[in-house]
Amino acid sequence: MSHHDHHHHPRRQFLLGAGQGLGAITLGGLVPGLGVFQAAHAADLVDPLAPKAPHFPAKVKSVIWLHQNGAPSTLDLYDYKPELIRLAGQEIPASFLKGIKTSTQGGVGKLYVSRRTWKQHGESGAWFSDLVPHIANHADKLAFIKSSTTVGATHDISILKLNTGDLSPGRPSLGAWITYALGSANPDLPPYVVLYNGKSEPSAGSVNWSSGFLPAVYQGVAFRPGNSPILYLERPELRSAEQQRASLDLLKRLNSTGAAKYPADTELRARLKSYDLADRMQTAAPEAVDLSKETDATKELYGLNDEVSASYGSTLLRARRLVERGVRFIQVVTGAPDGQTDITSWDAHSDLEANHGLMARQVDKPIAGLLADLKDRGLLESTLVVWTSEFGRTSYGQSGNGRDHNPWGYTQWLAGAGVKAGFTHGETDELGLQTADKDKAVDTYDLQATVLQLMGLDHLKTTFLNNGRSERPTVVYGKVVKELLT
Repeated sequence: MSHHDHHHHPRRQFLLGAGQGLGAITLGGLVPGLGVFQAAHAADLVDPLAPKAPHFPAKVKSVIWLHQNGAPSTLDLYDYKPELIRLAGQEIPASFLKGIKTSTQGGVGKLYVSRRTWKQHGESGAWFSDLVPHIANHADKLAFIKSSTTVGATHDISILKLNTGDLSPGRPSLGAWITYALGSANPDLPPYVVLYNGKSEPSAGSVNWSSGFLPAVYQGVAFRPGNSPILYLERPELRSAEQQRASLDLLKRLNSTGAAKYPADTELRARLKSYDLADRMQTAAPEAVDLSKETDATKELYGLNDEVSASYGSTLLRARRLVERGVRFIQVVTGAPDGQTDITSWDAHSDLEANHGLMARQVDKPIAGLLADLKDRGLLESTLVVWTSEFGRTSYGQSGNGRDHNPWGYTQWLAGAGVKAGFTHGETDELGLQTADKDKAVDTYDLQATVLQLMGLDHLKTTFLNNGRSERPTVVYGKVVKELLT
């Protein structure tokens, strides 16, 4: 893996760290003097997105990272606990709180059970509640991690840790590391794309798909909902394609002259690559997310005919189209269904029935549709789907009918290439509050290490020299959860 050392001017460091989507990467890189790329390893900067070989043969070509923003109660989706049902309404026994050092926001309330019906599904016999009947039909495709843990009980902090491995901004996201390590498989599209549904960009925004101390070219590019996925990408109405091409050709000649004069300055060559990518993306990006040619049956599969699931379903259908076009990492963040203002995420401190009833209806059919569609198209054999959240929710209640944040034990799952289908790793205690066996706990660092492994990357060897220190995606933590892998 390449190693680079960067020493940023304060103004330039701010611009790089601010991370304004494509503006900071491709289009921002077009502005002379902005200095998106620092002087570094010449070969990488001449084409920083050139395909690179993994450490070992990869099982996965693309990752679809389904972040369930706001943290669903996996106790009410996948983690069936008869003992919790039996003790509902009672104080939680002190023994179940042993070892918990972090207090949650609302204190410890009485044990709470929502109105769920539970059934086992598939040959694996995995439990699902009636909130996710469509995902339940794919039980034997899933590898559950029922012993997930993290640090922190505040959304923005724990989301940042989930995506970047740190509790404060500044580190590269997982998608940025993968892009840095493997480059692009499609020169006409960004290798790392962020999708979201809803009326606004996700809370905390681009710090969660930042390139951190990596060169800005590796940052995620946010595609907005709608027909114009990237701000300022469209060519101005009065400017023809021929005029734009002539301008780019002139810039190329001028920059080439400068590059010949200063052969050690790789910034000019890198900037030329940015111009060309932006030019190509004006055609490729809108086409990649254009759903008009998808069949009615496919749209129905993703729930586009239901006003609650339509926006999220459209987002996941776009994710599949991006996988088909070789995009390596697609980070999907759930927003609220179109037209919804009262419920904006899975964050159910009160009225969990209304919150999860709506949010589950929004994501259940689209996620099931994505799994079925990937399978039917032969793409699940090379794609990894990760269903994840910043933390879970407590078995004790809050505000009478909601749940507080729970970083001590919750469920996530994987599906697709290289994953042991119909498998469950770990479990929570009888009340679903903490991971039962600490040796089987899976932290966000472990999840990242496992995803990197499937991409053909050793998380210990994926390194970048930053201010004299060799950095890696999992900081100084992380282990591959080999039990999950085939």
